[in-house]
Amino acid sequence: MNVLHIDCSPRPESHSRYLSVAIVQKLLEVSPAASITRRDLGADPLPHATADYATTLSSLATLAAPVKGSLDHAEALIHEVEAADVIVMGTPMHNLTVPSVLKAWIDQVLRAGRTFKSTPAGKVGMLRDRPVFIGIASGGVFSGERANQPDFLTPYLSVVLGSIGLKTLQFLFVQATAFLDGDQATLARGKRLRRST
Repeated sequence: MNVLHIDCSPRPESHSRYLSVAIVQKLLEVSPAASITRRDLGADPLPHATADYATTLSSLATLAAPVKGSLDHAEALIHEVEAADVIVMGTPMHNLTVPSVLKAWIDQVLRAGRTFKSTPAGKVGMLRDRPVFIGIASGGVFSGERANQPDFLTPYLSVVLGSIGLKTLQFLFVQATAFLDGDQATLARGKRLRRST
């Protein structure tokens, strides 16, 4: 089993990192020989779209004849996804949605004619579905009866990942981290589970 492990928090000790590590550890219990590919977007952020990349994606004509080297970085990221049997993400909720480092990854992985095709009914994924476990940490409460803020993160990830073919998503939450002390935070990690198919 090949696991792609992605973290997005800029903090080396964060709740979302604890969640993603716990998920990977559970996978290793099931498959001790699993291979782990690490992509730490928080510690090593991806560059945002360059002019050459944006120009290449701007039309079908330029996509058919891309600027030399403009798609190399995106191809490497897509290959990591294609090689994975399972994807594990750890991400904080930043201002109700995904952090910019995760958006930069998404912007390079979603590509017409490569990871999705456009149809009259919308985007259709071209990648093989596989389990995606997403650990989310939020300073506030966005799910359940005590929710006091909207959640644009889980619907967004469900749509964008689904548009490239990744539909078997499991969201694990730790919420109200801004109000937890260390012991409570440890107990709260990974207590919330939501599934999207």
